[in-house]
Amino acid sequence: MPVQKARACLMIIIDAILVNMAFYSAMLLRFDANIPQQYIQSYISLIPLITGITLLFLLVFRLYSRIWEYASINEMWSIALAASSSMLCIYAVLHYLFQAPFSRSIYVLAWVFISLFIGVSRLWWRLFRDFILKPESNRRRVLIVGAGDAGALLAREIQNNHQLGIEAVAFVDDDPGKKQKMLMGLPVKGGRQQIPVLVENMAIDEIIIAMPSVCGNTLREIVDICRQTSVSLKILPSIYRSSQEGNIISNLREVQMEDLLGREAVEIDLVEITSYLHDKTVLVTGGGGSIGSELCRQIVRFKPLRLVIIDSCENNLFDIEMELKSLAGHCEICPELLDTRREKRLEACFQKYNPQVVFHAAAFKHVPMMERHPELAIDNNVLGTRNVADMADKYRAEVFILISTDKAVNPTSVMGASKRVAELLVKDLNLSSHTRFAAVRFGNVLGSRGSVIPTFIKQIEQGGPVTVTHPEMQRYFMTIPEAVELVIQAGAIAQGGEIFVLDMGDPVKIDDLARDLIRLAGYEPDKDIAVVYSGIRPGEKLYEELFSSREEMAATRHKRIFISQKELDKNYSGIFHSIKILGQKASQDSGEARQLLSIILPEYTRTALNLPPQSAEIIYLEPRDKKRSNIFNKSN
Repeated sequence: MPVQKARACLMIIIDAILVNMAFYSAMLLRFDANIPQQYIQSYISLIPLITGITLLFLLVFRLYSRIWEYASINEMWSIALAASSSMLCIYAVLHYLFQAPFSRSIYVLAWVFISLFIGVSRLWWRLFRDFILKPESNRRRVLIVGAGDAGALLAREIQNNHQLGIEAVAFVDDDPGKKQKMLMGLPVKGGRQQIPVLVENMAIDEIIIAMPSVCGNTLREIVDICRQTSVSLKILPSIYRSSQEGNIISNLREVQMEDLLGREAVEIDLVEITSYLHDKTVLVTGGGGSIGSELCRQIVRFKPLRLVIIDSCENNLFDIEMELKSLAGHCEICPELLDTRREKRLEACFQKYNPQVVFHAAAFKHVPMMERHPELAIDNNVLGTRNVADMADKYRAEVFILISTDKAVNPTSVMGASKRVAELLVKDLNLSSHTRFAAVRFGNVLGSRGSVIPTFIKQIEQGGPVTVTHPEMQRYFMTIPEAVELVIQAGAIAQGGEIFVLDMGDPVKIDDLARDLIRLAGYEPDKDIAVVYSGIRPGEKLYEELFSSREEMAATRHKRIFISQKELDKNYSGIFHSIKILGQKASQDSGEARQLLSIILPEYTRTALNLPPQSAEIIYLEPRDKKRSNIFNKSN
């Protein structure tokens, strides 16, 4: 006989004995241990019926097919339901069919004893595993920070899984109402300030922060306190979703920079997004870059018919193609090695695939590099954008989304100014196009190529120093997946002509960022790793902005996406047509490039640019449409 069947038979025999013990105990209690003879005789004759009905309901509620070593509240609830159902059935049968002499109190007491006896017999398996078979040696003692839902789930998982080799010993929580209380059999020892003392007094080997919804500043303070100890530190991140990402233990990891930002998980409208991406041909420019590649990863989740990936770097294009082939399912992956500045090749691509949704992420983004090569910023960020937008219009794409930047607001850098012109281009084209053109503006993304965090990490790995441009410099930060999810959501709500601004939270000091990274690496700033200030580079600002004083921001139906309500200034009407001719010369000469940007954008000041007192000759152009004004048709 298999072990499982033998065990089930043994449990049935034990339950039969316990059921009759329960009924007999009920009569003993009801008659103060002096049971009338007629009750005993009636009970003996009804033992097979009472036992049979009870065992039947225990079978119905599947109490013989459970692993009782892991019994929990669910199992106890099932026992109570089985006992209640069986006792109601027994009462109905004995009272109405057999006219048994038992009083109602006996049935109630019998129900209590059946639930108690069978419950204790089942819990014994759990107690036997936890307190007799439980290995005591070589188990890491864990202190859990956060006595809430996540902390309780974590403690339960640790208690249920002894193969983990860890033992939860206590909680820490700042809520004074939880102090000295018990949760999952573990004491809540106090607030975060008690962590160093508890680590020493309780021989803690590891601290786990289980506070997924805590804000970044609070988490940073907790991490700083935990770093005062020498034990390892892990965190249950805010993106944890048990239903989607396996058990809670598998989500534990080292504290990372995005945890300290305390960003909320993005809530996207799946129905809205699916309606404009599902079974469509979607094209992504710059698809091998940090933002573009994440766009591709997330777009395939919505099962488009075809995903066209454009990139001018063959290595990046190859990498994202190989990655997506295992994720795409029925979606056809179409990599195209081309540069958006090559208009004829770009048109051949649009003619071949006829995309319905276009995400334009291809751009030069490094501020100091574009200060040295402003003509390339015009060539790629302005003319490249115009080419892609022109093709989207010509081949009647449904939606075009430009990936913009907070540096386009009151720009002081060539890169920011070029992206602002790109915004104006798509807004102008939207006035005469069937395609819905919109731009999405956001700040820095954590971990993107060439961004500040990978640079800091590399400097830390080399032993320092970590170079910060200015102690007061601040930037907005998002994670790459968060930014991309909001970009895709913005595409779903775009009606045409909008500049969407993503909620970036509070700005973060770059100096604080560098010091947090040093601490996360296990070092002390200015002691183990030096922090030096190199000075603000050309084109950089101390503080970035998400919208200018000339723009009025309004909420959308998505709480994390805002919109600029200001319509396209009439002075910029016709810029889409004019910029093609004017940009040709500017894309070949750095002086012409700076001059063009300063003419188009008054906010791009000559003082910030260090321009000479006199400008070169300005080129003027008649507008293509006499009914629309043009910024270049004015006389000097």
